Amino acid sequence: MSRIGKMPIAIPAGVEITIANDNTVTVKGPKGTLVKTLHPDMKIVKGEGQVTVERPTEAKEHRALHGLTRTLLNNMVVGVSEGFQKTLQINGVGYRCQKQGKKLTLNLGFSHPVEFEDTADYTLEAPDPNTIIVKGIDNQIVGQIAAVIREKRPPEPYKGKGIKYADEVIRRKEGKTGSKK
Repeated sequence: MSRIGKMPIAIPAGVEITIANDNTVTVKGPKGTLVKTLHPDMKIVKGEGQVTVERPTEAKEHRALHGLTRTLLNNMVVGVSEGFQKTLQINGVGYRCQKQGKKLTLNLGFSHPVEFEDTADYTLEAPDPNTIIVKGIDNQIVGQIAAVIREKRPPEPYKGKGIKYADEVIRRKEGKTGSKK
């Protein structure tokens, strides 16, 4: 039995879950609504204040889908009740970010500024010139946008300049050593 898949998902107050016949799950909460169609083989059972996922057989595919389906459902519930966020840090001389209205402008040493704009799926915040916070209710979208921003100037191993996740550790390399002849 999958350790993750067999755990029930607690439904917090203010969150409403609807399950359609084709395994389309709609989760409504204080932060918004998420809709996702999950694998048709998995059986999603809604009980008193909790949701559980059951698998039909012990086949390898069903065992793999069991934990995945439960995690996707849990992320939907957490997203509409609490939301997700990723924090990025900018390191380097002259590298900075600035928020103007719905537009985030990044100066990363290119000849032009890099711009990102808020959408209905996520919001970008810049509490200070070296920090970016990506917030949203869909964990996948928040992670994807954070990865796209980091991709614009990934951290380099010699001086550590670039955009990195707040909890990321950059493995530093030693620079060249001059040899005397």
